Amino acid sequence: MAEHASNSSSSDPATAPDSVLSPSYNQGLTPLHPPHENLLRTQMILRALILLILASVAETLIYMHHEMPAGLVLIPAAVLALLTVAILPHRIYRRWGYDMGDAQLRVLRGYLWRTDTIVPFNRIQHIDVAQGPLQRFFGLSTLIVHTAGTHNSIVTLPGLATADAEEMRDTIKGHIRQDMI
Repeated sequence: MAEHASNSSSSDPATAPDSVLSPSYNQGLTPLHPPHENLLRTQMILRALILLILASVAETLIYMHHEMPAGLVLIPAAVLALLTVAILPHRIYRRWGYDMGDAQLRVLRGYLWRTDTIVPFNRIQHIDVAQGPLQRFFGLSTLIVHTAGTHNSIVTLPGLATADAEEMRDTIKGHIRQDMI
């Protein structure tokens, strides 16, 4: 059940350089739908705008009370916002992958903290397909799988095309019905 279909070498991953791990990290897995990267970028832009507004307010307050030079807070916040919008969406997008086998769903995610989750279909109790306003704009959905137990009992798979998410839900539902017979 814990067998993974990866093409990594037999050496210890902790001692392998990142350049060796990166290309094969999601190898053999299905990537998320390409518009998900644009959704991530849009979300980062909205967060960056909030950061810039807060930095502007902080800089105004500092300038009013301490007469510090202009740009003391806003310039570093703008650089941070620019780097976040330019770099993070692609890195986050690349680090997601999934595989729906005959008896399980495997979801691999994470950049700094990597998580490889395997959900056997016979442990699934409930399946949702969710869609927020931005996801709807990009034609995306999130598959939410509820399993038995309390620890990690909810597994989410964002960035799926809506038709794919619904098809996966129906396929898993079919497996669950078949197991009950």
